[in-house]
Amino acid sequence: MTRPMDAHLASGNRRSADSLQPQHVGWSIEGRVGVITLNRPERKNPLTFESYAELRDLFRALVQVDEVRAVVVQGAGGNFCSGGDVHEIIGPLTQMSMPDLLAFTRMTGDFVKAMRACPQPIVSAIDGVCAGAGAIIAMASDLRVGTARSKTAFLFSRVGLAGCDMGACSLLPRIVGQGRASELLYTGRSLGGEEALQWGFYNRLSEPEALSASAIAWAGELAQGPSFAHAMTKRMLHQEWAMGVDEAIESEAQAQAICMMTQDFHRAYEAFAAKTKPSFEGD
Repeated sequence: MTRPMDAHLASGNRRSADSLQPQHVGWSIEGRVGVITLNRPERKNPLTFESYAELRDLFRALVQVDEVRAVVVQGAGGNFCSGGDVHEIIGPLTQMSMPDLLAFTRMTGDFVKAMRACPQPIVSAIDGVCAGAGAIIAMASDLRVGTARSKTAFLFSRVGLAGCDMGACSLLPRIVGQGRASELLYTGRSLGGEEALQWGFYNRLSEPEALSASAIAWAGELAQGPSFAHAMTKRMLHQEWAMGVDEAIESEAQAQAICMMTQDFHRAYEAFAAKTKPSFEGD
């Protein structure tokens, strides 16, 4: 039987998690969870041209890595990400031509597209500073675990730029609503952890010392689920925003019928009948 995941994901050779060797971010495997660590703690984990591109390529590669069933993104040293590095990105951008600037903004947008096209659920673990592009990474994730002391800020207006960066004007209103998204994008103010939870930007809060373990444990729970079906849920959540209700219902009928062809669906039925817990394999 052809594995449904093979048909669902992009064509090409399958890859192992160990074959992914990023140079500018940390990468490790915890069971079936891939853990990405932004690891420039002395600067609050800013992004560079190289780390932007590497993260984009990493999420693209994960399409072909079956053994990774969920992903966690975290920062080192008590902060998530301070955005684009002031000296390595912001300064050079002020000297670029329009074609080069557009190439950069398209590349950063491709990073978000890669996160959304990645079939694995992505959980961000957010502590301390989460600003600019860091806030975008959190926003583009599927789920967010934060701390009460964290500060999330879409800072673009504070540096003379529009809030419409890397999909923020599309994705952020889906998470917190149009009015709240407008407030954050116009003012650039920080969203504290408790408020982020109340607004629905965070799904959960954790104590700082338990944040990484909490996020990895939650991702691990997702990784034990039906990975093909999770990938379908993620795809439909993304696609249906632009659909009418009737079109969405038909699309979900087709998606669910495809999922009913998987062995995981049959395993779940057999486990229910036997009063046991199913072991999902993603096929």
